[in-house]
Amino acid sequence: MENIDLLTRHGLFDAQVPRYTSYPTAPIFSQDVGAAFQSVAIAALDPAEPVSVYIHIPFCERLCWFCACRTQGTRTLSPVEQYIETVKQELKQMAALLPDGVRMGRLHWGGGTPTILPPALIHDLAQAAKATFPPAEDFEFSVEIDPILVDDAKIAALASEGMNRASIGIQDFSPDVQAAIGREQPFEATQTCVQSLRAAGITSLNADLVYGLPHQNAAKITDTVQKVLALNPDRIALFGYAHVPHMAKRQKLIKEETLPSDIDRFVLSTLAADLFCKAGYQAIGTDHFAKPDDELAQAAARGDLRRNFQGYTTDTCSTLIGVGASSISRFAQGYVQNAAATGAYTQRIHDGDLSGFRGHELTVEDKLRARVIEMLMCNFEIDDAELAETYGTLAASLDVTHAQVLVKFDGVTKRGPNGLMVLPEGRALVRIIAQLYDGYSDTKAFFSKAS
Repeated sequence: MENIDLLTRHGLFDAQVPRYTSYPTAPIFSQDVGAAFQSVAIAALDPAEPVSVYIHIPFCERLCWFCACRTQGTRTLSPVEQYIETVKQELKQMAALLPDGVRMGRLHWGGGTPTILPPALIHDLAQAAKATFPPAEDFEFSVEIDPILVDDAKIAALASEGMNRASIGIQDFSPDVQAAIGREQPFEATQTCVQSLRAAGITSLNADLVYGLPHQNAAKITDTVQKVLALNPDRIALFGYAHVPHMAKRQKLIKEETLPSDIDRFVLSTLAADLFCKAGYQAIGTDHFAKPDDELAQAAARGDLRRNFQGYTTDTCSTLIGVGASSISRFAQGYVQNAAATGAYTQRIHDGDLSGFRGHELTVEDKLRARVIEMLMCNFEIDDAELAETYGTLAASLDVTHAQVLVKFDGVTKRGPNGLMVLPEGRALVRIIAQLYDGYSDTKAFFSKAS
């Protein structure tokens, strides 16, 4: 209770702040930066540096009520097939711009539900991606898996195309919680999925959980954690549910009175985190856990953990190319997001253009602030020496902010040997602290709860 009082005084249960999977955050993107910027950035890529590629599959056979992602429901494969043809065309248009020799270090399929694709489409899409971006050495291919919409044939197809990391959506195993979010998923189905993935040679499994869901309590989340531990994943992500029915209309199906309070959310997340750590997992950043021998834990120990749109990562590629509707690309020059609606995305590609619709051209100050925020989110510490080496005298422009943070968050921050540090008892506040370094924090955008 003492720590809750401390966090309450510092505003944890009142604040709504970005998750900072990018900086600047998407709400400040402008239509002044679009397809033309995207084309120039792709053409300027350095073939010596591998790129990451993200492909968005927006379709789902079932639309989970808690989800705020860009997705659409379908009961037939026809729109999925048409969409994949459009994605293949987008890849061809990118290939025409790419310098010779660009290689792909990482490939990630997200959604929506990538495992809605039957084996033939899995092969078709994977081959198109590899034809555009040939895999580099140590190529990693990860896919988001819905255990209800996958079978041995799909897993075999993904494995044959090089999938070596799978992210399994779980959220919660309690039947009443699942019913309240429109996602029925028996533990036995998830267990079968995990067994099939392991049998196919997939050596790294990630389990995604959500706290703050309707009807969750200590007993239910403890039961879910114990079931997850029985699955023996290599990594675990524990995300807070963001209730934004004004943005995600399907969330109106969730009754607000069934949601845990802000303090109860925090208690649930802390309980789950303690259980994972007691089971031998290491806490990574704000919401991930990994076995000590996992690359994510090793990267955290070395201090070179990174953060991107998928959360915490070991991905060192400086460029992320987003493919498909609503995907966001990150280039050295800035960000570009494809048209979000599938129809608008399709029209742009069929017209022969890239689909970049809005974005942001990075300034040097943006890059400085982005690195500071990433340091805080990944390491809970700012490395003054690195910033000075990379940004020179510009790094000193943040000295005033450092001083403000130390005063405002006295007792949970301090100046350490390398720079400003967030103490363990204040790490739940790191997104609020990071916002003080955000040069665009006066935006009127709505963000998720800090707790």
